[in-house]
Amino acid sequence: MERLVLADFLYAQQDHLLNAIGITLGTNDLARSTAFFDELFGSIGIGRFIETDSFVAWAPAPDKPGVSVTKPFDGEKATVGNGVMVALSMDSPEQVDAFYEKAIELGATCEGKSGPRDEMPGFYAGYFRDLDGNKFNAFHLAMG
Repeated sequence: MERLVLADFLYAQQDHLLNAIGITLGTNDLARSTAFFDELFGSIGIGRFIETDSFVAWAPAPDKPGVSVTKPFDGEKATVGNGVMVALSMDSPEQVDAFYEKAIELGATCEGKSGPRDEMPGFYAGYFRDLDGNKFNAFHLAMG
């Protein structure tokens, strides 16, 4: 029950909380990663908003949460964090399905097909790993 109370709070505060969130992932192949995310985020109408020689970011608008990829600043190999996952809220279960399927089509690996989850009532999600092995969760949470 405690998880549902936290979920209710986060859902009610989402406009305030999400405006402060940006996720940056390391990559060892910026061109390949950029092509993957251009297609994937393009499938939901999101494009690039920042780009340098070593960094690219996508967001619906510059003042909205975004996802970026970068070559590690220290010049070392990018590695995947154990227990780290990027969760992206979708407008409907159908959008979860379409986004998950697009990721798989682009070469992502399945970590759990999209569908309803038992962890929480109304929670619908699909899990995948991008081309660098970073874990993603596309989800829809129907409250009430």
